[in-house]
Amino acid sequence: MSNNKDSLVKKYIDDHQKSAILHKRAKKLFTADGATHFIRILNPYRPYITHADGCKKWDVDGNEYIDYIMGHGALLLGHNHPDVVRAVQEQMSRGVLYGENHALEVEWAELIQEMMPSAERVLLFPCGNEANMMALRLCRVFTGRNKVLRFEKHYHGWADELASPTEPSVCHDNVVFIPPNNLNKLEEELSKKEYAALFTEAGGAFLGGRTPLDIDFVRQIHGLAQKYGTLWVLDEVVTGFRVSPGGWQGVVGVKPDLTTLGKCVGGGLSAGALIGRADIFEALNPKNAPGLRVQHGGTWNANPLTASAGIAACKLFKTGEPQKKSAEAAALLRKEGNKILKERGISGAFYGQSSIVYLYFGPIDHEITDETVSPTKDAAKLTDPSMTPILNRLLIHLLQRGIANILGSIFIFSTMHTGDDVDKTINAFRESIDAMLNEGSLSAVR
Repeated sequence: MSNNKDSLVKKYIDDHQKSAILHKRAKKLFTADGATHFIRILNPYRPYITHADGCKKWDVDGNEYIDYIMGHGALLLGHNHPDVVRAVQEQMSRGVLYGENHALEVEWAELIQEMMPSAERVLLFPCGNEANMMALRLCRVFTGRNKVLRFEKHYHGWADELASPTEPSVCHDNVVFIPPNNLNKLEEELSKKEYAALFTEAGGAFLGGRTPLDIDFVRQIHGLAQKYGTLWVLDEVVTGFRVSPGGWQGVVGVKPDLTTLGKCVGGGLSAGALIGRADIFEALNPKNAPGLRVQHGGTWNANPLTASAGIAACKLFKTGEPQKKSAEAAALLRKEGNKILKERGISGAFYGQSSIVYLYFGPIDHEITDETVSPTKDAAKLTDPSMTPILNRLLIHLLQRGIANILGSIFIFSTMHTGDDVDKTINAFRESIDAMLNEGSLSAVR
């Protein structure tokens, strides 16, 4: 087994020699093992990419990959969608940063508002993390409260009160964490009437629902929050426009007080948005007296280049076709991938809603008849850290076969992924699983 494993890594390094050179340089610059994002860390290293198109990308060594990272979920339209490229190219010659108000920001915000009925007002940012930060500020001003209620494992960025409580030196004095999907516990906390905001990651924790939220539970949230004077902030940075033109809230049928957007909203360029009730946004009104007004700064807020890409993308999102096509391809991967697991006698499943697919290795607690439902209700099992070495091994096997995904376990689709791409991915997965069974690295989950 050891020799097989070593030969895999050796072959990977041999096939990625130019990436190795870049990685050596990067390690002298970026302390996180040469990476600029924690999910880009891999032993020995991930490929260094030179260009991308559609659902494919190529590295410095000339290796081609079917891309299931899709800009961390930002590229529902795929790489270099012609409408987005055309809009950005045309805007580039007109200017990238005016430092003034402009027509593009108005059109972009109007498109967002058209698709999401909860958007009485819109505020634009360079990223979703900033949108969450402003949401918290506005909730505190509006309610006169400071405390924040959050669900365990839900991700809202890396700002202090939005970050994971396991991060060192993070200030969480005003934050309380409770388990999701527990209505009694939620009401117990809200009834204290001391929370400014309840933050919820749309779909569930980890990129839109690797550990899913119970829909019946979600539909009770807003009523309870209103009852006790807490504002509900729905984080749709991942799901916004990806799952439907109206976001996850449109699918589930809820209307939060505030919603944060990111990723897809910028058409592939860095962007974020905060939308919601007009009265909550009144804190930004310049007519407010000093000390009662929230100032919103940001050099890159709604810059014309990003706005042009956002407009082009949102016009396509409105049709619903990108969401439909990407979801169909994702459903095919779930179906065919589960056949392989069943044939090999491996306990686990592909699952997920819409166009993000999650792979789980471990015990399941019900027969899988609906592949949009998670294979276990035990959230700890779905993110069991003991599976990390196995998933990392799978990740390298897949990369060697031309498949690039997140952490070995997350496949994010775009409208550019075809049935042929899924077939190639399934073949690569089958070969990878067989190789891992042969080397013994999957014996623990058989």
